[in-house]
Amino acid sequence: MKSHQLVYQILARENDYVSGEKIGEELNLSRTSIWKAIQRLQQEGLEIDSIKNRGYKLIQGDLILPDLIQEKTNLTIRYKPETKSTQTDAKEGIEAGNEGNTLYLSTCQTAGRGRFQRPYYSPSQGGIYMSLHIQPNLPYEKLPSYTLLVAAAVYKVIKNLTMIEVDIKWVNDIYFKNKKMVGILTEALTSVETGLVTDVIIGLGINFSIADFPDDLKEKAGSLFMPPAPISRNELISEIWNCFYNTNPNELLYIYKERSIVLGKEVTFQQDGKVKKGLAKTISESGKLQVELEDKHTIWLNSGEISLTSWQ
Repeated sequence: MKSHQLVYQILARENDYVSGEKIGEELNLSRTSIWKAIQRLQQEGLEIDSIKNRGYKLIQGDLILPDLIQEKTNLTIRYKPETKSTQTDAKEGIEAGNEGNTLYLSTCQTAGRGRFQRPYYSPSQGGIYMSLHIQPNLPYEKLPSYTLLVAAAVYKVIKNLTMIEVDIKWVNDIYFKNKKMVGILTEALTSVETGLVTDVIIGLGINFSIADFPDDLKEKAGSLFMPPAPISRNELISEIWNCFYNTNPNELLYIYKERSIVLGKEVTFQQDGKVKKGLAKTISESGKLQVELEDKHTIWLNSGEISLTSWQ
């Protein structure tokens, strides 16, 4: 790890001020090196207080530590402090021949996109932006509904780490206090020769600890925490993927349905250029939503084609 990452780890574990001398002794660094590390951390957006003869104290903020996440998850981590989009990074990684079980990670996106190419707000501080590349090599009809599984894993981990309950909106959004907090985008690549889905990219944008949003998003977007956050992004990232890989898919599908904010409610959507309404009945293992229309006719909505406009 780099010097500023090691200094951060010391500050993060202490509840009080830590002297530069103590940090220097533990890391075998000079006072000048420590001062430069503190400067770097402040440039990364961390708030650090310093008092003469007492040292430094982390007030709020955290630092993404790729090495730590890789150690805790056994994933290959490819980290950029700033990127256009982690989905794009993953696609470029696939083209370069990178193997699956690779997590592309960033703390800032300049051109993030969600479903249907909608812009995704990705500020420079307080967010988590990541895309997992996996290689299922399965026929499309046998492919797990990765969007549902990841959404449930996010719910379970947040509940386990914080006791906070969040809700899931079909198919790919997680809400907290009636505001969108997480967006999930899953994309697949299919082999023309074999017909198998060779590569899947699961992208997540998480509003982890964002104090403010643009005016056009304030009523729609929310954050898991207001600064300071009681857990680190490193903890949340690591536990989400450990949960995704190690939890029985049937349990995750059960959680997804239990935390759904649309099942049992009247939903509105557009189909074939018409606005339609119906009662959301159930969600299939493949991620389709069953809706009973006003004329009692039942249909299945495909998440790749339909987006709900309201639910009540």
